[in-house]
Amino acid sequence: MHTGVKITAFAAALAATFGTAYGVGQGIDPVVADREPASHDTHAESSPEPEGGGGHAKHESAPEAQSLPAGGLQISENGYTLDLKTARVEARQRADLRFTIQDEKGRAVTSYKREHEKELHLIVASRDLVTYRHLHPTRAADGTWSIPVELPRAGGYRVFADFTPAKKGAENLTLGADLAASGPYEPKGLPAASTTAKVDGYEVKLAGGLRPGAAGELELNVSRDGKPVTDLQPYLGAYGHLVALRSGDLAYLHVHPNGEPGDGKTEPGPGISFTATAPSPGAYRLFLDFKHQGVVRTAAFTVQAGETSGGDGGHSEAGEETAEETSDGHGH
Repeated sequence: MHTGVKITAFAAALAATFGTAYGVGQGIDPVVADREPASHDTHAESSPEPEGGGGHAKHESAPEAQSLPAGGLQISENGYTLDLKTARVEARQRADLRFTIQDEKGRAVTSYKREHEKELHLIVASRDLVTYRHLHPTRAADGTWSIPVELPRAGGYRVFADFTPAKKGAENLTLGADLAASGPYEPKGLPAASTTAKVDGYEVKLAGGLRPGAAGELELNVSRDGKPVTDLQPYLGAYGHLVALRSGDLAYLHVHPNGEPGDGKTEPGPGISFTATAPSPGAYRLFLDFKHQGVVRTAAFTVQAGETSGGDGGHSEAGEETAEETSDGHGH
């Protein structure tokens, strides 16, 4: 994964309109259910790069911002295609999510560069950005990837494959495909904007903000029972991993944290900082994975690109969020 936001062609795919029930389940291989938003393992990928500065971010750079498409909006890019074998599952039922990455000749790719200790990172998110999964599937010798998954609610989902082919000169890619979960459908709105998230007794506070078309810094501070957590554990080569998804088309941003364990200057908490650039103004959902006492947890936030939060002269806290379905489903 690159420390900057990858540029891909913009091809937004909007979710289908649902009736009282979403789709009809088809026969699929068994899949494993994702758990509650606390004990899971996630991997770190690129995230947005906000500024840790003061007040509102300026919008003079709007033309530049709109010329910076994010990733995950295409199923094919640079000669590679995400072939999702499991396009439909049944809500609350385990099934094997299976897919391949195909090259320009239609052959399944079997050689990848390892990044953040994995050959490929898989993100599954509901269109309303309430449910989030960060998974690590297993690859068979023929290039078929699979992971047991259980989605908690019916509706539309987006699957993101984040990887770098081992082929010389190949760049990191994030490809996306739609996934449907059948069953009674109850739409939910985007969670309210928040700068505080709670998960499993931990509290994570967000400072900084996403800026459209300009790099900025986000800092997240982890505490437990009112005390700063200063012994975060490395997870996939970092103390924290952040993914941002844009509300509406689910454009994907993934960024590395600033610094890494063992570099002589990065502390194991309580603060974790990231640098990112939002491709456009709008609402984004941030998902932070962090590891403590052997367990990976996910804290989720809703932010508006162009607004700065925290105690630095920017917006005041909009609210507090308790993890529900966002951090439940880290796969191994």
